Amino acid sequence: QFFVFCHGLLQLSQLLVSGYLKSSISTIERRYGLSSQTSGLLASFNEVGNTLLIVFVSYLGSRVHRPRLIGCGALLVSLAGFLMALPHFLTGPYEYDHSVASTFSNTTDLCQPGAPGAGANLSDASCPPHGSRENHEVLLVMFVAQALLGVGGVPIQPFGISYIDDFASQRNSPLYLGILFSLTVVGPGVAFMLGSAMLRFYVDIDKVSSAEVQLTNKDPRWVGAWWLGFLVAASLVALCALPYFFFPREMPKEWPLVLSGFPVVLLRNLRHPVYLLVVLAQVNISAMVAGLATFMGKFLERQFSLTASLANMIIGAVNIPGAMVGIVVGGAILKRFQMSLRQCSALCVLGMLLCLLTAFPLLFLGCPTQKVAGVTHWDSSGFGHHAMACNARCRCPERGFNPVCGSDGVEYTSPCSAGCSSVALRPDGSVLNYTGCSCVGAAGAARPGPCGTGCSHLFVPFVVLSCLAGILASTSHTPSFMIILRSIQPEDKSFAVGIQFMLLRVLAWMPGPVLYGSAIDTSCVLWERRCERRAACRYYDNTLFRHR
Repeated sequence: QFFVFCHGLLQLSQLLVSGYLKSSISTIERRYGLSSQTSGLLASFNEVGNTLLIVFVSYLGSRVHRPRLIGCGALLVSLAGFLMALPHFLTGPYEYDHSVASTFSNTTDLCQPGAPGAGANLSDASCPPHGSRENHEVLLVMFVAQALLGVGGVPIQPFGISYIDDFASQRNSPLYLGILFSLTVVGPGVAFMLGSAMLRFYVDIDKVSSAEVQLTNKDPRWVGAWWLGFLVAASLVALCALPYFFFPREMPKEWPLVLSGFPVVLLRNLRHPVYLLVVLAQVNISAMVAGLATFMGKFLERQFSLTASLANMIIGAVNIPGAMVGIVVGGAILKRFQMSLRQCSALCVLGMLLCLLTAFPLLFLGCPTQKVAGVTHWDSSGFGHHAMACNARCRCPERGFNPVCGSDGVEYTSPCSAGCSSVALRPDGSVLNYTGCSCVGAAGAARPGPCGTGCSHLFVPFVVLSCLAGILASTSHTPSFMIILRSIQPEDKSFAVGIQFMLLRVLAWMPGPVLYGSAIDTSCVLWERRCERRAACRYYDNTLFRHR
């Protein structure tokens, strides 16, 4: 029972490391200027290290000291977690455009007519020669960390489950395994809650004093302390790894799996129509879940103008518990009605159909992109990109980004592009509003921050429907596993499950986030540029983003 307890904690903290990345993905994109395709690849890269080894370890691993190997794997996972946070300590402080000169920068993004090239002092200069190299180093470290995370995770689940199943009594084994499986669902929920807590802190909390930070966490330039959660999660994994070095190896000799039988069993399973169809169905739903888990937070942030912290809170507190409820309900129905295979598959079909019906309205629950001058909205005077007559005298830097909302309800990418010439401050040094804005109608005033999408009233229906769809879809989780376990020859069981997970990894969990990220990238209407490199997306076409 102590082993089950330790293993539960270890699995939970391992999932904290891998799940935390998904909760901070939109923040890392913004901090290091990544497209969603790149960040999707990063999020699914741990599956690469995992897949390469999982089959090998599962089938040759019965003759090793399993607890000790689990401990070594856990230490690797912990190392990977610390590596994920490393880029924060390698790179300089986060830089963003601002209107008020501060201690570490005297540039401003207000409209400064007069001195030729005065406006050009802002973004064009911010391309240090080491900028692009630094970025490659960051990506390299993160991809290596993700690969290590996958490799370290290999022994944890298969060895832990087989060790428990070998030594637990027949009566208790299902209970123990049930506890572990439910923890694998709780883990990501806890990870999103951790993300929600950490992203409330400013990214450079260790490098600058709070007085110098002119951003609030509602600001689109805000970057939260994404690295902090990795340190927390990695430390937890390291703690959980320790007891494994003291568990006994002791186990009845399992009969060795003869590798000559490998291809025969493989073909026998792959030719089994029921097995193949159910696994393909699981591949489809898993690819969707993998993509959603990675980008759902980003979607909520953009559609409903939420902070990253709140978006994570919703996913961790509503959507993931909803999926858990669905899994439990599916299992309970199975047990209560002692369902046959045919009834199991009917239950799966029913769950998915109802899920589709509840998810269909989600296509329409959202608002179009806010009006952004020169990006999604053009004046009656028909000004083009950056060549607006009203701010021509300002000589705005091309790439400035510090959104302001004009009193006419149009958003401008910076005070300069709105033609604002002066700024009023609050006592604490934060911006109250901008005045003298030549592009903003009669009043000529603008407030800091984006205008928002005006979609807040649709937020609750969206969350309710998406949660309901999740509950309905996950009712088919347990019955689909039962179909596989009962339609396969008993001696092939563990092998069939191994192949099933490998197919899920290769066909769903790896490509899922990458495909989602690429689809999201196609709906971008304004890219940030960093040193001639296309970086993160500033504005999406919200309707396209939602539909795709």
